[in-house]
Amino acid sequence: MMTRNEKILCGVYGAIAAIALVATWTHNLAFMAQPENRGATSFILALYVNHASASIANDILLYCLAGFIFMVHEARRLGIRFVWLYIVLSMGIAVSVMFPLFLIARQVALARQR
Repeated sequence: MMTRNEKILCGVYGAIAAIALVATWTHNLAFMAQPENRGATSFILALYVNHASASIANDILLYCLAGFIFMVHEARRLGIRFVWLYIVLSMGIAVSVMFPLFLIARQVALARQR
């Protein structure tokens, strides 16, 4: 059974995931609608259009590496199934959506172990 604080925490994680979905995909869809868009290659090249965007892109990519290692470790430790799905969808949807969803699954698994 989850405590009240754990339920609130999961609600916050869920809200972050929902906001992140809107915040990322409004721009993703706008990018995809551009006539000069050539798919994933254009998207990756756009990440490095200037030093500021390259810095943020590198930061997110390295965060993903650390986050994915954490997710796999915690999933194995807590018996969370389908961790690979969170990782694949992080790359296809957004890590800012999938990581909070993983944190919800982690919190539920922690509550079950008590």
